[in-house]
Amino acid sequence: MKIINGKDSGRNIFMPAHIRPTQNLLRKAVFDIIGHDLDGLSFLDLFSGSGAMGFEALSCGASEVCMVERDSKCVECIEENLMIIKPGERGQKASLIVKDVFSSVKEMARQGRKFHVVFFDPPFDMRLGRKTLKTLMSHDILHPNSFLVAQYGNDETLPELDGVVEIAGRFLLVRDKIYGSSHLTVFERQAKEGI
Repeated sequence: MKIINGKDSGRNIFMPAHIRPTQNLLRKAVFDIIGHDLDGLSFLDLFSGSGAMGFEALSCGASEVCMVERDSKCVECIEENLMIIKPGERGQKASLIVKDVFSSVKEMARQGRKFHVVFFDPPFDMRLGRKTLKTLMSHDILHPNSFLVAQYGNDETLPELDGVVEIAGRFLLVRDKIYGSSHLTVFERQAKEGI
């Protein structure tokens, strides 16, 4: 698999054989929406798989990328990819949490950690999109001006979305589109007045 955005565009990264990779078209769409210059921003990649989205974020200049994955083969792959990309040599911070996504999000909220972009792409057969969104809405780990990006299977639905709507009084719908077997939904969290 190749990185398609940013300064590492064209570089190969390892990918476990047993996972469904995020399509190039969808990866491009995500960064077209959130921007290709992530300098100084933090990025959280949940259900990381190969870490492709996290490595795309590093390639686009994110100062901090945190990947959460518990599958041992995926963890090995992410560790190998970290040795190839070497974000520390460029002054970037990359970390890997080997733990369940839901307990990780709760722990990050307790620690007061905040991210500018949160991306999640759970295994489609587990139908965890709705549960992941609900967990993220219940645990505040996003900066006031940030993006929440969900990739999930076409056979799953998130809460009803119609045009530009507010979710939990904080999030606006930016994109809701199908790419092959994947559904991509992007929310933007907007700062409340006075913040």
